[in-house]
Amino acid sequence: MSCEDFNYSSILVQDIMTRVLITVNLVTTVLQVAKMMEQGGIGAILVQNNDNPVGIVTDRDFAIRVAANNLSFDSSVEKIMSSPLVTINHNEPISAAAERMTSKKIRKLAVTENGKVIGIITSTDLITQLVK
Repeated sequence: MSCEDFNYSSILVQDIMTRVLITVNLVTTVLQVAKMMEQGGIGAILVQNNDNPVGIVTDRDFAIRVAANNLSFDSSVEKIMSSPLVTINHNEPISAAAERMTSKKIRKLAVTENGKVIGIITSTDLITQLVK
């Protein structure tokens, strides 16, 4: 089966998203987040304010906002997070997720159901699905 033969609109975001979410609050330090990402083997952590998702910290945020600007590891995650949080609904096709990532020039989307974040989908998830 070639890529052209496969109907990507039949696969939904909820079918390939990661449901395990790691979250921190705005005052968590950059160092704490880095350690959590390393220990969890993950590339993104959601940032919350009063249980409301307000942003995301990715491995790219570390490269651009911490390393390139020589930011202190004691800085709050609020200073490096990407915000506002870009989301996609859980029942949208993965092609919509790919389009949103491309148009926003990002590699991770928070997945929502009824306005609540329930997971995350990454460009790696999309590529993994493509090669199946």
